[in-house]
Amino acid sequence: MVDINSFGVLGGDKRQIALAESIASDGYTVYVYGFDNIEFSKDVKKADLEEIMIRCENIILPLPVTADGSHLNMVYSENGIELNDSFAELMRNKQVYGGMMGKLYQTSDVWDSIDTYDYYTREEFAVHNAVPAAEGAIEIAMREYPGTVSQSKCLVVGYGRIGKILAMMLRGLGASVTVSARRYSDIAWIESFGYSSALTDKICDKDQYDVIFNTAPALIFNRRMLSKMRSKPLIIDLSSPPGGVDYEAAQKFGIKAIHALSLPGKVAPKTAGEIIKNTIYNMMEE
Repeated sequence: MVDINSFGVLGGDKRQIALAESIASDGYTVYVYGFDNIEFSKDVKKADLEEIMIRCENIILPLPVTADGSHLNMVYSENGIELNDSFAELMRNKQVYGGMMGKLYQTSDVWDSIDTYDYYTREEFAVHNAVPAAEGAIEIAMREYPGTVSQSKCLVVGYGRIGKILAMMLRGLGASVTVSARRYSDIAWIESFGYSSALTDKICDKDQYDVIFNTAPALIFNRRMLSKMRSKPLIIDLSSPPGGVDYEAAQKFGIKAIHALSLPGKVAPKTAGEIIKNTIYNMMEE
């Protein structure tokens, strides 16, 4: 019998593990599938896919739901789940939550008649998720840059959610912070918060930097831009694939560039799982 207060958590990484434990700690019944060698607390029950479909009304898919566009993202299982009409049919009459659902919808027309909710598109998720992403980027800088973040010259490219939090954290650590943006309205906000500013297209025309953090979802650091970097900075690229750096050109110029993807799940899975949980709760209440 379906229990409206039960959740089925299918696949994913450490965030999904933390998510399942956190929901269970709130008193809900939680069933998980796709975690072959993971030990959960007694409040989280491992079950096969058929049992979860029988018992659970709420299904939580991973972030991203799929990496290859044809299989469910299941890091901790050797048993893959193909995303096709049969899988979509299992989700009928369920409330299905997941992150980055676009590729999932392309696997079957059945999804058109299923209630799905993509928490990745929610503003509160993006804002809260920016904190562990920024912390993770700084952790990489502390590990890879041979100097200290304090007193270093840092450039943050982009003044979106992550850019705002990252700039604030870097200044708190004693770094000299410049923030770049394309729009003059953003430049005004950057300067009003006391940061040095630069237009993104001209970031290396005058100043040089020790560490650069790219948050802009575009190819900012092309061959021309990289050729201007006399100081050979460390570049930490936080943008989604394919990234904001010409990595081949960076290597030729002797510039170390790191494509830092999915940082919240890597550096703070507990917090990342709770952010997902709270966003799903918000969606359920609306």
